[in-house]
Amino acid sequence: MNSKIKLLFVEDESTLGFIVKESLETRDFEVIYCKNGVEGWAAFEAQTPDACVLDVMMPEMDGFTLAEKIRAKNPLVPILFLTAKSQTQDVVKGFEIGANDYIKKPFSMEELIVRVKALLRSKSVYEQQPIPNTELWTIGDFQFDYPKQTLTHPQQERKLTNREAEILHLLCQHQNQVLERKPVLLQLWGDDTFFNARSMDVFITKLRKYFKADPRVEIVNVRGVGYKLIA
Repeated sequence: MNSKIKLLFVEDESTLGFIVKESLETRDFEVIYCKNGVEGWAAFEAQTPDACVLDVMMPEMDGFTLAEKIRAKNPLVPILFLTAKSQTQDVVKGFEIGANDYIKKPFSMEELIVRVKALLRSKSVYEQQPIPNTELWTIGDFQFDYPKQTLTHPQQERKLTNREAEILHLLCQHQNQVLERKPVLLQLWGDDTFFNARSMDVFITKLRKYFKADPRVEIVNVRGVGYKLIA
């Protein structure tokens, strides 16, 4: 039985790509290395990797586009971005698409391995939890279908992103109670860094906008602690 972690690694810089591939293979990873997003998508469909490490800036298909395609097909496979950019908006965009983590270039192999394994542990815990065939939540005039990731109002049905659905699901589970910020960041993002906290704020703001059609529904800040869904 093959116990190696199968990793899809997509990086257009060949020298870096081969160094990382060889280093990971000496640490008992099975690495599928691709040089652009088009190759990466074909490999993902054919190989079913355990996790994906994607460069952001690539020819033919960038990392954001590739991540969107991967996330549409598989909502759970961990995705980690490699980026030379440090701007907050790029990090937030990655999380909006459905990435689980990011790491800045240059990086150490040890850090990359620790982050990948942490994401896989989180995925394993999630998959071991019992998931009902249907899970519908009534939020004021809205219906939230968690498995389908849809938020329905009498006048509109909205398809949520994976991350939006996960956050709303946690808010629903703690409806009219405080949902603490730090556990959510650790569960969904893997750590509670400033950039991850900013990303979570972006998703909360989006969810608030979705609920504007029903003034009875509010997501309120509990200063220094977290959020509360009131309906």
